[in-house]
Amino acid sequence: MFGLFKKKSEKEKLESQYKKLLEEAHRLSTTNRKMSDQKMYEAEEVLKQLEKL
Repeated sequence: MFGLFKKKSEKEKLESQYKKLLEEAHRLSTTNRKMSDQKMYEAEEVLKQLEKL
């Protein structure tokens, strides 16, 4: 309850963004391969940022 107003750390934000991009890439993989590859590339860039932290 007290964590209700707690702000996310930079790491938590990046992890959330990474997970969202992977899910979207998986969803697009059945319909639009080019967009799926683009989302995978974006997810890899986010992962590189995470590794720097």
